[in-house]
Amino acid sequence: MSPRFRLRPGRRDTLGLIGATILLLAAGCALLAPWIAPHDPTAVSLLARMKPPMWIDGGSLAHPLGTDNLGRDILSRVIWGSRISLAVGVAAVIVGASIGSTIGIVAGYFGGWIDNILSVVINAQLSFPFILLAIFLLATFGGGFWPVVFVLALGAWVNYARVVRGMVMSVKNQDYVHAAISVGVPTARILRTTVLPNTLSPIVVVASFSMAQAILAEAALSFLGVGVDGSNPSWGVMLNDGRAYLQTAWWLTAMPGLAIALTVLGGNLCGDWLQDRFNPRIGN
Repeated sequence: MSPRFRLRPGRRDTLGLIGATILLLAAGCALLAPWIAPHDPTAVSLLARMKPPMWIDGGSLAHPLGTDNLGRDILSRVIWGSRISLAVGVAAVIVGASIGSTIGIVAGYFGGWIDNILSVVINAQLSFPFILLAIFLLATFGGGFWPVVFVLALGAWVNYARVVRGMVMSVKNQDYVHAAISVGVPTARILRTTVLPNTLSPIVVVASFSMAQAILAEAALSFLGVGVDGSNPSWGVMLNDGRAYLQTAWWLTAMPGLAIALTVLGGNLCGDWLQDRFNPRIGN
């Protein structure tokens, strides 16, 4: 094996470590927000409005990343915003993975008309732009934390269903599954103890990418005004609040935008690393 190929796994491990570190930092900010945020994220101070970051003339250590048009501390809002953005991402992954994996297991194992219906539904949903569907549903029925979660899960379940269905179709033809069927093991037990464990690896890989996509989608929906409640700080809401000041106060959008970019990057790096670990032939 050439030196180039001997080095590649190490580079992938390094990038995976960087991604995991970014996600851990984001999770730490979300969990410790009440203790590490220097100010109340909703506290208004008109005397301190539109302060630039501390490294620009007029900035101060009291507000390291500056303040917004109402004098609210940007750093505190970014820290508190991680709570909603990450919570939406994690919740959407859990709901989407639960629904999609269940449907994928049932369709892949039993096949027949169930599998045919699933294929039609998946193709129909994939043919329609998800962001338009999400905007329509949230604009019609109202936004909020759980509506956003369920809309994002609605868009993500097809990815789990497709991947899990393919894995199950392969697993169900293995000798150990046929042996379990021949000795009369109940179908529910076979699915729970034999089929499901063999699908966990691709589920984890899809979930890592889906969380990054969910965080980005939540920010986009909140930016458009149909996401989470605007009274609570989230990265998408901050982008929406700052878009009117792009030319005069760039930090209002740059700071939450940087937080979104880093978190999505961390999720994608972790997803790539997990994919390499569970599928070592990919990328070689």
